[in-house]
Amino acid sequence: MDEFLMRAALAGAAVAVAAGPLGAFVVWRRMAYFGGALSHTALLGVSLGFLLGVSPELGVALTVVAAALVMGGARGVRGLSLDTLLGIVAHAALALGLIVAAWLDDVRLDLMGYLFGDILAVGWADVGWMWGGALAVLAALARLWRPLLSATVHADLAQVEGVDVRRVELAFMLLLALVVALAMKMVGILLVTSMLVIPAAAARAFARTPEGMGVLAAVAGLASVALGLGASYQFDAPAGPAIVVAVSLVFVVGVFRPKDA
Repeated sequence: MDEFLMRAALAGAAVAVAAGPLGAFVVWRRMAYFGGALSHTALLGVSLGFLLGVSPELGVALTVVAAALVMGGARGVRGLSLDTLLGIVAHAALALGLIVAAWLDDVRLDLMGYLFGDILAVGWADVGWMWGGALAVLAALARLWRPLLSATVHADLAQVEGVDVRRVELAFMLLLALVVALAMKMVGILLVTSMLVIPAAAARAFARTPEGMGVLAAVAGLASVALGLGASYQFDAPAGPAIVVAVSLVFVVGVFRPKDA
């Protein structure tokens, strides 16, 4: 295997194993738009990173975490519904990102790479921080799993049982922000939500337990990375979109499989 393809496979695997279990909660809690809103703020992070002379990845991580804190803390303020708040934050951040990008006269900003990803261009340093972030997300999710599952099934009952629902939900949003930052390099800002939602939706057709759905979502993500990279190499297609098409096909297979399978 070529070295660049090996790096891409390892980076994609890191995103898949982190996004799969977390994506299960995104599906259960019907928060696909939350992930989309976070991904829209990533362009602002990229632009600010270049403007301030720091790593774009660091800029993205800080920006999406800040956006998650704002959206998590502002829910219910002045009667705003969550979807309204998501729309305001997402589009305001995207517009600010484009304005800041326009100020970068001495920097050539590869918007296509950030919008649709460029996983074939990752280096070993990228692979290292992506795996470090993925393992951190998995470790945190393992500790949060039971209280978060309780809050997802019935928030009021979980509160009665002693679960700090507000804190658990905020921690979940921060983990989502970190996964968005990780996945941006892989599939880009516009497609990042797909790695959270589609593998988990595909796994739902096969899973029998919540834990099983989390594991199967990670497996679906891994299979999609392998299929997408293979198709990209074979047919000279963009790697990020190829991975998304692959995971969409996995979802279709799951949905339309025979009922007795």
